[in-house]
Amino acid sequence: MNNELKMALEILEKEKDISKEVMLDAIENSLITACKGHFGKDTDNFRVVIDHDTYDFHVYAEKTVVEQVENDVTEISLACAKLIDSKYELGDIVNEEIKSKEFGRITTQNARNVILQKIREEERKVLFNQYYSKEKDVVTGVVQRYIGKNVSVNLGKVDAILNENEMVKGEAFMPTERIKVYILEVKDTTKGPRILVSRTHPELVKRLFESEVTEVRDGIVEIKSIAREAGSRTKIAVWSNDPDVDPVGACVGMNGARVNSIVNELRGEKIDIINWNENPALLIENALSPAKVVVVLADPEEKTAKVVVPDYQLSLAIGKEGQNARLAARLTGFKIDIKSESQANAIEGFYDGFYEDEDDEYEIEYEDENAYSGENEQQGAID
Repeated sequence: MNNELKMALEILEKEKDISKEVMLDAIENSLITACKGHFGKDTDNFRVVIDHDTYDFHVYAEKTVVEQVENDVTEISLACAKLIDSKYELGDIVNEEIKSKEFGRITTQNARNVILQKIREEERKVLFNQYYSKEKDVVTGVVQRYIGKNVSVNLGKVDAILNENEMVKGEAFMPTERIKVYILEVKDTTKGPRILVSRTHPELVKRLFESEVTEVRDGIVEIKSIAREAGSRTKIAVWSNDPDVDPVGACVGMNGARVNSIVNELRGEKIDIINWNENPALLIENALSPAKVVVVLADPEEKTAKVVVPDYQLSLAIGKEGQNARLAARLTGFKIDIKSESQANAIEGFYDGFYEDEDDEYEIEYEDENAYSGENEQQGAID
């Protein structure tokens, strides 16, 4: 048994996750390459036999038995063949063993390069497959260094690139700091997998909830929609497939423990969790939380909605620099026109056009308390 070869293959399989079968094929190709380098590249009569149990290998040259030898690489005389085995006759094929130890330095070096090249290819393939399976998922990485304005993040066996435009504005990292990132794309290159990650993608928040909230991970609670302005605020709409499970409460957790851990990971980004509703008017009302709504008039065909709020709630409904209304529009997919009660009453025909077909129009005139906001309501009104 070739114990040295066996040990080397086992180490490769354990450390680099390269199978023994692949490496045995690489050794076979390297020996054939060595034979061609030693005897001439035009020859193609070499065969390698490897015992996959004992790891012993033998190299043979297949030679044709002839009367007069013209090419001693591919042919063997009848007399010489008879010395090997008396049964051989003209035209038979004789397997003559070649001693690989007799190969020259350059030939041996070429064979070694073939094996090393295969190891590099397999290692690159293994790494690509490993991280390609994690594409569109969240992983924990360790900050390495800044490359210009981009950040190199180590994901274990390979470094990923966090581009400046995928970083939250104002967010800074220190070397060796552990952060969670969303894998945007994994590309296969000659230098190994190139991995692009993000801290701003909305799916980052969704995946964090899946890892933190058991009900979301198990599919009991669904995140139906998500809208995010990275570093500032995120709104998510949730729905429960179990009537006994409150989707908002499950995501918030006891004393806000679950949502707070996600907020901490996102470095203070505010998160609003609302109930999803098939009725677009109710959904829009929930999406404008924490603002209270007087009435919502929604047109599902045109994807437009008119919303009336109390005069003192107008600034809260719109939000600082229009953020609350903007996120609500992204979350619901509706273009939302928000007016205070006094503004709506002063506009002639503001309510027209939403009562022609009761099957297509939705109206609500009540408040929904079923929403969670990570921001103090009074502070929001001031903003």
